[in-house]
Order: sequence, then structure tokens, then C-alpha cells
Amino acid sequence: MVSLDGGTFFMGSEEFYPEESPVREVAVGAFAIDRHPVTVAEFRRFVTETGHVTVAERSPEPEQYPDADPDLLVPGSLVFQGTPGPVRLDDVRAWWSYVPGACWTAPDGPGSTVRGRHRHPVTHVAFEDAHAYAQWACKELPTEAEWEYAARGGLDRKRFAWGDDVTVGGRMMANWWQGQFPWQNTREDGYEGTSPVGVFPPNGFGLFDVCGNVWEWTADHFDGVSPGRPCCGPDHALGGGPQIERRAIKGGSHLCAPSYCLRFRPAARQSETVDTSTSHIGFRCVIR
Repeated sequence: MVSLDGGTFFMGSEEFYPEESPVREVAVGAFAIDRHPVTVAEFRRFVTETGHVTVAERSPEPEQYPDADPDLLVPGSLVFQGTPGPVRLDDVRAWWSYVPGACWTAPDGPGSTVRGRHRHPVTHVAFEDAHAYAQWACKELPTEAEWEYAARGGLDRKRFAWGDDVTVGGRMMANWWQGQFPWQNTREDGYEGTSPVGVFPPNGFGLFDVCGNVWEWTADHFDGVSPGRPCCGPDHALGGGPQIERRAIKGGSHLCAPSYCLRFRPAARQSETVDTSTSHIGFRCVIR
């Protein structure tokens, strides 16, 4: 972990999406934060010691999802599936599918594995799973303000954790989508899906993967306007409706493409239902 003294910073942005505004001065106290998102190996240790069964590995309760397709009321999770060619960008169902059997150990569904990905961020974790891990580790999930303060790395009012330009001297600084989303990924950063933590340069506080790779859960309930063009999947995979509690996720992911969703930035934020898990949401923890 990295220990931070806390302080004041300008949170948010008025340059990109309405849910990020207004820019306001915010103060945070001292805290320590994980250097990188929780990895598959770290989450496996938690599951081995506690026997935790993730939300994606349990059957949804039918009464909670009265409008759901009965065939989808089985354990599973949302998986990104690229399209063979250009599609309209106003319906995320073109590239997101609820895949029965998908979970943190089978990120693409039955037959897939995390073998060789022990240093990748764990994915397919719902808010409850992230919270349970944090309690086991004697930590907590960060507030949205703590997360953004840490992610900025001391660079106030900058677009990215490394400055205002998407690259530095032509060098890729994070794992994000290059090319035309959701069908053409040129992989100029070297990766098509998640990447091992720590392969891109750290920010000014020594934190890795605060931009791109995976979205990260925070402890805060989401407030403000909902994104008009989300990149993190359908409003809810099973049609749970507005009664489902929502939290803020931060930082963008490997699916963030400037041609569709430029959210691999510290100020970026989205609303996510707490029972949703996907192939591009993870988390990191703090100690206050």
C-alpha cells in the first residue's frame, strides 16, 4: 500500500461528461491505498480462506427480478464480446452478454480459465464481493473522493494521471481501447483484455492502473446524472429495475475507447448496480 497524508484537491471535470461536474474543491484525510487493483491471486487467497461464493456464482432470486428472462436466472455474469464489424453505439447489448457460468475463475464463461492471469485484476466481482474481501483484509473500500485524490497522483486539474495528453512521447501509459469500438482493437498498448497490474508506469503517488485496465468499486452511493453513453454494460443485466442500489465506480477500463467512451481518467465516474459483475470491473482497498 501507499500512505498518503491527505489534503485538498479539485475533484471532477467539466470537460467531458455531465456526471463528472461540477469541479469542486474537496478535502480528504490521511489514508493508505493499495498500489494496484486486487489481483486474481489475492482474491483466490481470500476465497480459499473464507469459502466466499461470489454473487456471480449464485442463482439470482426470481422475486428480485420479476421482468427477467427465466433462462437468465442462473449463476453468471456480464461478458464483453466484440462485434465482427461496426454497429450502432446506442445499444450496449450489441457487445455485452449475460453469460451463464461466467465468474472470476471463468471470466469468459464455461471452459475459460484464469490460468496464467494471477497478476491480472480480478473481475466479475460485485460490490458485495469487493466489500467482503476488504473486511477480510482488515481494509475498506475507498470513498470516491479518496479514490480520485489518490488516482490524480498530485496532478490537479489534469485529464489523465500523467498529464493532459493521451500518451507521453508516443508511449502508452495505460490499458485502454485503441481503434474503433467495439469491433476493431489495434492493441497498440499490447493488450486486448485486462493486463497484469504494474506493467504501465505508476502515477505520481506510485499507484498503478488508476486509469484503464478495470473500473473500480468505491464505497459511495452514486449521485448526480446518469451517464448518457455508458461503457459498463446494460443498465442491469437481469432487469432488476430502479430499486437496485447503485454505487460509483471509477477510473475506466480496457474497453474505454476515445471513439466511444473516453473515461480512462481520474475524474471519470459511472453508476453501477451493486449486484452487477462484469469482465471489466475490479477494486482496490484503503486503510484509514
